[in-house]
Amino acid sequence: MWLTSCGAYGFAAAVTGLHIRRVDGAAPVQDLRDWQHVHNTIIPTHVLSLDDVRGRAGRNHLELAYLDGVLVGNSTVRPPEDDTATATVIARVLDGHRRQGLGEQLYARGLERARELGARVIETVVLESNTDGLRFALKHGFVEIERYLLEGDSIPWIDLRLA
Repeated sequence: MWLTSCGAYGFAAAVTGLHIRRVDGAAPVQDLRDWQHVHNTIIPTHVLSLDDVRGRAGRNHLELAYLDGVLVGNSTVRPPEDDTATATVIARVLDGHRRQGLGEQLYARGLERARELGARVIETVVLESNTDGLRFALKHGFVEIERYLLEGDSIPWIDLRLA
């Protein structure tokens, strides 16, 4: 069993059988593939290669979530850069596993990690077509700050900031 801490963020939930582990630059290839699978499933407009994932694992704090041995999600924390003190926290849960508190736990861990890295401002980014992800972000106090299209994309990205 894995239990989040309430701490300053007010999240507390237990999910029996939930296992979360870090994916870093030295992670086994299967971990990189699992992280890639979740990302590419939820963000089909921005498919990442294994080399892309390996690069992100070197720059960011990546985690994988398994429930009773089944891959259910992943997360990304992009640490603050320069003097901005702004970190990006992204929690992704595969469609068949949503609304069970898994996103809450991934998000709480990501938020805690961002704060440990010195973040004073927290942002997230959601693909407009990911209505569950957008609803989750808005429910957790994020407000939209920008919508934009990347070159070649037809679905806008939404940047949100924790109010």
